[in-house]
Amino acid sequence: MESREQRGLELAATKKIHHTGRFWLVPSQAGSGEYVVNLEDATCTCPDHELRGQKCKHIYAVEFSIRRETNHDGTVTVTKTMRVTYGQNWPAYNMAQTNEKERLVELLKGLCDGIVHAPQTTGRPRLPLSDVVFSAVMKIYSTMSGRRAMSDLHECQEQGYMAKAPHYNSIFNYLENPNLTPLLKLLVEESASPLKAVESDFAVDSSGFSTSTYSRWYDEKYGKTRSKAKWLKAHLMIGVKTNVVTSAEITDGMFHDTNYLPDLAETTAKRFTLSEISADKAYLSKLNVDVIRSVGAVPYIPFKSNSTGQGPELWRKMWHFYQFNRTEFLQHYHKRSNVEAAFSMIKAKFGGAVRSKKPTAQINEIYCKVICHNLCVLVQSIYELGIEPTFWAEKAVAQQVH
Repeated sequence: MESREQRGLELAATKKIHHTGRFWLVPSQAGSGEYVVNLEDATCTCPDHELRGQKCKHIYAVEFSIRRETNHDGTVTVTKTMRVTYGQNWPAYNMAQTNEKERLVELLKGLCDGIVHAPQTTGRPRLPLSDVVFSAVMKIYSTMSGRRAMSDLHECQEQGYMAKAPHYNSIFNYLENPNLTPLLKLLVEESASPLKAVESDFAVDSSGFSTSTYSRWYDEKYGKTRSKAKWLKAHLMIGVKTNVVTSAEITDGMFHDTNYLPDLAETTAKRFTLSEISADKAYLSKLNVDVIRSVGAVPYIPFKSNSTGQGPELWRKMWHFYQFNRTEFLQHYHKRSNVEAAFSMIKAKFGGAVRSKKPTAQINEIYCKVICHNLCVLVQSIYELGIEPTFWAEKAVAQQVH
C-alpha cells in the first residue's frame, strides 16, 4: 500500500466524511478546513491532486469510507496495515543522542573561536563577543529561562569553553542589539559549511514562529479595541540529505516568501555546489528561475494552472518538463518535503515560540535556534557519516558589537 493510500485509510478511520449529492467533503488531516472530492471524475480540490493529477489521500479516504458503509452490521473490518517502517542506523543514532550535548559544546566553541575581537581603545572593558554568542546559543539549546540556564553556563566556564559566563541580563541585552543579527546569520551559514561535500540538492520554504507580543488597535466600525498576536517568519534553505540549514532570513510574518529565494540561493552558493533547488508554487517567478540558473542549479518549482511556456529558455524547458514528464519532475520536487521536516525538528526540540519581548531579540533568538539545529545535525553526521567538522576554513570574522 502506497503512503497516500495509507493516509487515506487513516483519514477514513479517524475523520467524519460527509456526502452531499455528487460530492464528498473530506476534513483536512491537519485539522483546518475540508476538501471536495468528486469520486465519479476522480478529482479533489487539494493541492496534491492539483499538482499530480492522480489519486490523493482524500480520494482514497472516500473509497475506504464507502467500503465501510457497505458493512451490514455497521462494524469496520480493516485487513490492511497502516504501519510504515523506515530504515534507521540505530547504533549511530544512539551514539549521537547520548553524546549530543558534549559534542555540541565542542562544536559551538570551535564556531565561536572564529569571532575575532576588534581592539577596544576606550571605555569599560566589554565582554568577549565569542563568550556572549556562546552563552546565548547554549541558553537557547537548554530551552530554559536565562536564570535557569546559568548553571549550564557556569559548567561550560569551568570546562574552559569560555573565559567568563556572562550575567543573564547581559545575554538579554546583547540579544536586543541589532548589530548582533548579521553575526548570528553568518554563524548559521558557517555552521553548515562542514557538510558542503555531502549536500548538493537543496529546498526552500518558510514557517512561522509565534511571539508573546500583540498589536492592538481601535476598531471604529464596531467601537472596541481589537488585538492580534504578532509572529515572525523564518525563510530557510536546507540541504535535503541532512536537513542542515545553509542560509536563513527572519522577517515579519506578513512578508511574502518569493522575494527571499534569491538571497538564500546566492548565500548558499558561496559555500556549496548547488545541483537542484526545489520549492513550492509560492516561489514561482521568472526572476527566481533565473537566479537558480545563475548559481548553477536546476529549479524544480511546480507551475501554476495559468502559467504558460512563454519566457526565457530555462523557463520554457522546465514548463515542458513539468507538463509532459510530471512523474520524473515530482520525484525531484518532493525533496522539498525535507524543509518541512527541518522546521519540525527545530520547533520540536527548541520550541515554535520565542521568549523574548523586543522585536530584535526575537529575531536573534530564532537565529540561535537555527544554529542549535545545525550543530545537532553535525553531531548526527559525525556518527552517521564519519565527518570531522571544522569551521572557518577560509577566514575568521572580525566583529565588535557595541
